[in-house]
Amino acid sequence: MQLGLRDKIFMVAGGSRGLGFGIAEVLAEGGAQVALASRAVEGAQRAAQDLRQRYDARVSAHACDVADAAAIAEWSAVVERQYGAIDGLVVNTGGPPPGGFDALDDAAWEQAFQLTLMSAVRLIRAVLPALRRRGGGSILMLTSSVVREPDNVLLLSAVMRAGATNLVKGLAATLARENIRINCLMPGIIYTDRIRALAEHGAAASNRSIEQQLQTMQAPIPLGRFGEVAEFGRAGAFLLSSAASYIAGTTLVVDGGTMKTIG
Repeated sequence: MQLGLRDKIFMVAGGSRGLGFGIAEVLAEGGAQVALASRAVEGAQRAAQDLRQRYDARVSAHACDVADAAAIAEWSAVVERQYGAIDGLVVNTGGPPPGGFDALDDAAWEQAFQLTLMSAVRLIRAVLPALRRRGGGSILMLTSSVVREPDNVLLLSAVMRAGATNLVKGLAATLARENIRINCLMPGIIYTDRIRALAEHGAAASNRSIEQQLQTMQAPIPLGRFGEVAEFGRAGAFLLSSAASYIAGTTLVVDGGTMKTIG
């Protein structure tokens, strides 16, 4: 199956590593042009150089703190100016810190709101004019399995990402009339630095080793292993591509069969 990615132009927030990088890699491999953004531009530069060398793709690196509205607006404007157009966007941020309800003060809630929910609002708002000028495009929102199956330890993520998911559903029909598709991609446990950090947090709380905690996290997965970033990346690139041209307003779950809820 051909994804039709060649020469398409995609912005990937949080694209220097982890899930964002996994999607960016498949896009670059498919011949797309990719603008990576990260708070630490050095990481984005290393990622961009890696993709350029391996896939002979046009990949640029940008500094963008997605909790900063002005930084988002500037990134979008720079990409459209440099590339001449924008065909798609990956909305992706680092997850809020873990912690149960009693440990979360107003500052923690406000920070999570700005990082996880308002960043999504602002990224979509920033890119829509360019997609409309292009005559269409695709937007992909990365969420989390805690949207459907909340976890008290990941309460900030569950609440804010649920809002972002509903933002996608609320926009989908209106944007579809403009030939702009917007979807969610929901990871289960895909092994990244974030999962390692959560394992470290869980290990410290339960007084066991990180390896033991990782085994505990892996045990409920029906496929018997953590997901790989490349597997998630292929799913993301598909939803962004013309191969998914009749998919809008939906959530694709990539979790090895773990989730028990429907819809």
